[in-house]
Amino acid sequence: MSSLLESCELMDQSSSALSTVAIASAALSCEAARANLSAFDLTDSGDGSVSKEDIGVSSDIKVLLNGSKLAVSSNKGDDKVNTDSFSKIPVVYGNVREAVKSLHSVIRVVSNSGEKLGGKVLHLCFELRNLGEGSLERVRSNLGSVGVEGLKGIFEKECLSEESLRNGVKLAVEAGLEKDYVKLVKDVELVLGIVWKIVAWEAVTAFFVLEGVEFLNEKSGGKGGEFDGGNVKAEKKKKKKVLLGKGTSVIVEMIKDRLMSKGEGLEKIVEEFLSFLDPKSADFDGLLKKVKEILESNESRRIPKTPKGTRDFAKEQMTIRKKAFSIITKVFERHCATALDTPAFELKETLTGKYGEDSKLIYDLADQGGELCSLRYDLTVPFSRYVAMNGLTSFKRYHIDKVWRRDNPSKGRYREFYQCDFDIAGQYEKMGPDFEVVRILSEVLNALNIGDYEIKLNHRKLLDGVLEICGVPPAKFRTICSSIDKLDKQSFEQVEEKGLSVETADKIGTFVKIRGPPLELLSKIMGGTEGSELLKHNASKEALGDLSILFDALYKSRCIDKVVFDLSLARGLDYYTGVIFEAAFKGGVQVGSIGAGGRYDNLIGNFGTKQVPAVGMSLGIERVLTIMEEKAQNQAVRATETQVLVAVLGDKLAVAAELVSELWDVDIKAEYKVHKKVMKHIEYAIDSKIPWMVIVGERELNEGIVKLKNIETTTEEAIPRSNLVGELQQRLKLNP
Repeated sequence: MSSLLESCELMDQSSSALSTVAIASAALSCEAARANLSAFDLTDSGDGSVSKEDIGVSSDIKVLLNGSKLAVSSNKGDDKVNTDSFSKIPVVYGNVREAVKSLHSVIRVVSNSGEKLGGKVLHLCFELRNLGEGSLERVRSNLGSVGVEGLKGIFEKECLSEESLRNGVKLAVEAGLEKDYVKLVKDVELVLGIVWKIVAWEAVTAFFVLEGVEFLNEKSGGKGGEFDGGNVKAEKKKKKKVLLGKGTSVIVEMIKDRLMSKGEGLEKIVEEFLSFLDPKSADFDGLLKKVKEILESNESRRIPKTPKGTRDFAKEQMTIRKKAFSIITKVFERHCATALDTPAFELKETLTGKYGEDSKLIYDLADQGGELCSLRYDLTVPFSRYVAMNGLTSFKRYHIDKVWRRDNPSKGRYREFYQCDFDIAGQYEKMGPDFEVVRILSEVLNALNIGDYEIKLNHRKLLDGVLEICGVPPAKFRTICSSIDKLDKQSFEQVEEKGLSVETADKIGTFVKIRGPPLELLSKIMGGTEGSELLKHNASKEALGDLSILFDALYKSRCIDKVVFDLSLARGLDYYTGVIFEAAFKGGVQVGSIGAGGRYDNLIGNFGTKQVPAVGMSLGIERVLTIMEEKAQNQAVRATETQVLVAVLGDKLAVAAELVSELWDVDIKAEYKVHKKVMKHIEYAIDSKIPWMVIVGERELNEGIVKLKNIETTTEEAIPRSNLVGELQQRLKLNP
């Protein structure tokens, strides 16, 4: 086993070095092929949808190519090459990095498990094959562009091919199936050796595309023509020097210095080049160190990123967010709620014990002088603490603000996000507040115009009654509720794994799979077999009575068509005591729950001496915004509400300041530009979708006029300078 471990350690070192050198070779190929770099514009969206290793590879490539005039981003030209062999580099090389790190981590802790070592080695083998195939494709692309004849013939003697890679992988898989781990490692070492040669050849061919003619002419003393077995294509004029990236240019100069002092002849030069990239050679460590220095240097520091699970919002996104918040606030205030704000963090004791199994996601802060605090997990518990602390017995409030979860980010899930809450605390007519919050959730989703949705609704006492009837011990109610609540993400069989008998689990299954139109299903339950059992249970009977009142109110309110009575809805939070509901989007964008809420009659009493009943709803605004952003992709979104652009031709800031200030003083949304070219102003207005322009040049100043331009119609007219404000007020009223 010790020899196996030692072999794995050597493989770990070699594959780690390969993952670094392969990045440099790929960067050279990007320049040789004048590749489109848009595939490397990866950023961490915060939701875990992009691998950090993929982002790291993209960042390394961009560091090496920083300043290059050959390989550029797509917005600088559409004539750049963008094939799979380039666009897949971040994913393929990122996967290799992950496999290398995975093997490394196992080597550190495993000393006697061939299975664990073998599994990691085999995983690395598959990723190496993918890297080798992509690199080989770029080698052939480079050979098609190289200006030195004879190089292709030298490469063909190496007999490097996809077939040799596949054969090596097959041998490794067979050894793995036979659990012959010593042979497995040897077979993967062969694959690693093939990939090393391919990567080295990628660097060789890319170098000769970029520097071959000039380098060989310089090495032969400027004679050109025949070069000892390699025919250099003659050029009438000296080729203009093209600027390489800051990182790749250092590597190219290092290679040239190495080759310039070595033997003559194309084959000798290629042989020396390949030797330089051989990890067993004496000079390889110097090359590897230089590449690492480039990637880690202060000058080429990584692009800044947001913390995992968080994100920035660009101006277009902020436009959509502001619109959504405005719509939501308008609905909340229509229902006569007052705004409330609470601290971003609470005492840890305030939050603990309120969220069931999800309490582990509370973000704890460092002790700052004796008070243990945590970032707020939601807006409901701080609201309850506020009501109790201030001795309130009734309060209708809304709160729109950020909350934090120490979650593992995934697509659509973040560690920092907004919630939009509406809560009613106090004694009111039976089921009145419950009806209103469900109605508000429906109003908000309709006003946001996101598309089709449904509101699943249940009652916690009804669910508890079902569990008791099915024989679940009361101590397991919350655990089973939490599992039932995740039925949209897991099978019912996983609920059965919570220590229940098969009979109990099956009986629960007959209940929680019931869903349908509220009034129709309620009537069916009340008159069916399930209903007879539930009506014998006091809590369930009370819940069915509550739901009957609620469904009648929703029917009269004309919003029951969006509500589904669903007995599988459980809501995992510990504080719910009555009606519970959850909204789900039914359109094409998969975002999960977009809103939820319910009754929590005991939560406020936990913080004070009075039990104040309460019910509330929370909108999953981040998911709603994802839907809105998706819908807005094909629509023009204005990042600002600018109504007028004051365009001053020339360099007189004072003129612009005077005009734009007059517009600001009468509440016209205006901005100004000072530039001598009128088309620059017009292009800006068009790009920014500004409807009106005020154009002032030297002639307009001398004549005491301004030109008023309608961007949409392109019509332009001169008006007296003194009439500017009045004219704009009139036209903006006609064209709001």
